[in-house]
Amino acid sequence: MSFAANIDQLNQNIADLNGKINVSFEFFPPKNEKMETLLWDSIYRLAPLKPKFVSVTYGANSGERDRTHGIVKSIQQETGLIAAPHLTGIDATPDELKVIAKDYWDNGIRNIVALRGDEPPGYTKKPFYASDLVALLKEVADFDISVAAYPEVHPEAKSAQADLLNLKRKIDAGANRAISQFFFDIDSYLRFRDRCVNVGIDVEIVPGILPVTNFKQLQKMAQLTNVKIPSWMHKMYEGLDNDPTTRNLVAASIAMDMVKILSKEGVKDFHFYTLNRSELTYAICHTLGVRP
Repeated sequence: MSFAANIDQLNQNIADLNGKINVSFEFFPPKNEKMETLLWDSIYRLAPLKPKFVSVTYGANSGERDRTHGIVKSIQQETGLIAAPHLTGIDATPDELKVIAKDYWDNGIRNIVALRGDEPPGYTKKPFYASDLVALLKEVADFDISVAAYPEVHPEAKSAQADLLNLKRKIDAGANRAISQFFFDIDSYLRFRDRCVNVGIDVEIVPGILPVTNFKQLQKMAQLTNVKIPSWMHKMYEGLDNDPTTRNLVAASIAMDMVKILSKEGVKDFHFYTLNRSELTYAICHTLGVRP
């Protein structure tokens, strides 16, 4: 389904979307004071849009996990937003994970994004998969759990079918929804959604939307994550290496077009990877009718 073939959908009246889509936002924990200021500015800017939840990532070590823990609690206490920490099975034993989960529950955190996590070089422990983590969390309490989905196949998966069955294991273990890796080929997401239905996955596959302001960085990320960058996207960013203002406009335009097409295909929920910056995400949401 090319963008050209979708010209009617691109011309869809924005008014059709008004109040019909839900959003959630992803942030990452700051590493210094300046980044912390930027993060909180972004949170307060986006909070009035009433996202379904906001998630906070972390790397696989206890220091970053503690930072995530503190930020998640602060977000929920200070803004009233539903905050969902990322939690991985890497670098913590099942018993430690239970302690972390119980502490979250005791602090009023009811939502978690459960991931396997990236195994560091030389990692030799027995893998603790996301499906194991989902089952463990459900043993601790009735968390609302999001897991990851890969429309263009996880780079470590043996095959597309194996990857799909792994997602089904996560859902069968008790996950409430899947959030997709970012993508730009809409057809790949729609085909993936159909394949999910065919194997009995009956939860929402929430598309992850990444507004791209740095195309060179995206190309590196796409190689690592197995994400296809369509040729039309290369053309749109061509010649803009030293023009951040135009890159932002292009990024907003692509993200809005994607949401409009996906909305017409029945998608209601969208997860924005904010990279801790609010301006672009806020402008996109505003234009799509998600307003205070």
